[in-house]
Amino acid sequence: MSDLDRRGSQDLLKTMTLYVLTFALSLLLSLYGMPIARQAALKFGIVDAPDGRLKHQKEAVPYFGGLAIYLAFLMSLAFTFEFRQDVLGIILGATIVVMLGLIDDFGVLSPTTKLIGQLLAIFVLIKSGIRIQIAALPEWLDLVLTVFWMVGLINAFNLLDIMDGLSAGVGAISAACLLVAALIQGDQVVAFMLAALIGSLIGFLKYNWQPARIYMGDTGAMFIGLLLGAMAMIGQFPSTHPLSLLTPVFILGIPIFDTLFVMYIRYQRGLPIFLGSPDHIAIRLRHWGMSTRHIVIVSYLATAAVGIVGLMLMMVAYEVAWGLCLGTVVILLALTFTLKRIEVKNGRDMEGETSLEERKRAA
Repeated sequence: MSDLDRRGSQDLLKTMTLYVLTFALSLLLSLYGMPIARQAALKFGIVDAPDGRLKHQKEAVPYFGGLAIYLAFLMSLAFTFEFRQDVLGIILGATIVVMLGLIDDFGVLSPTTKLIGQLLAIFVLIKSGIRIQIAALPEWLDLVLTVFWMVGLINAFNLLDIMDGLSAGVGAISAACLLVAALIQGDQVVAFMLAALIGSLIGFLKYNWQPARIYMGDTGAMFIGLLLGAMAMIGQFPSTHPLSLLTPVFILGIPIFDTLFVMYIRYQRGLPIFLGSPDHIAIRLRHWGMSTRHIVIVSYLATAAVGIVGLMLMMVAYEVAWGLCLGTVVILLALTFTLKRIEVKNGRDMEGETSLEERKRAA
């Protein structure tokens, strides 16, 4: 083996060691921080208390899980990673939505104020050079798509947070798929940040698995959405054919599909699309007779499946990619019509498994 090959192997081993160290450190910090965050939330009364209408958990469950996720993520990167401009932009944008979520967990923000805060965070990302860039489109359209992409994902993960372990687990699996894509492309910056996010989410899941001992709140849900949306934009995806650009859409497909499904059902019922209602896929499956844990596990498997399809789009020929896309669309349409036929009743059988937005409106 030549000196050049030996040096390359040593660099690769060092990089992989840092990936593992980042993940492990984030995991340990998250596991250590969750009980502290839980006690702090209980002390200051930042809890999701049962109200007999939409909140039917047996006892009050504290928030602040999202704050612990954010701190574990940030501290693990601080020990293992050198920051550059776009990374600092992501961290600043994430800090804005975390602060926004903390305030909203007190129940004092209007939807308009929260949207303005989200747009401010997205503006920071754009100023840092993080945006959708498609060569065939004019720059102004790239910016419009960036705003829609980010606002959609930030709120999609918030809406997905309707069952114990659901949003965090889907986020961790989506991050793992993006991590594989980053490793394939040799994008170390994205890989480090995703490793830190996965570790912090797995640590949170230990305390959020049913029955949950802590909730992530708007803080965690918006943080996950912003981070994954930004990672998808700065990630490098091969452009061997146009369909490979859909890789991040597939990887983040489950929260996107759930949000679009809810909006479609509310539109069909003549309701405002942003009005809280029990139209989520998970709640419909609950009324279909599935248990909470089974729904969460099925959601994990579905996230992994569409994520694998997204990764395959990077590697297969154009014709095969078309087949994968069309097959996925057919499955999603069939699933939409099947879920639409499930009757959803309001009442205690929902077991309090509604989104944070809906629980707050009820309060």
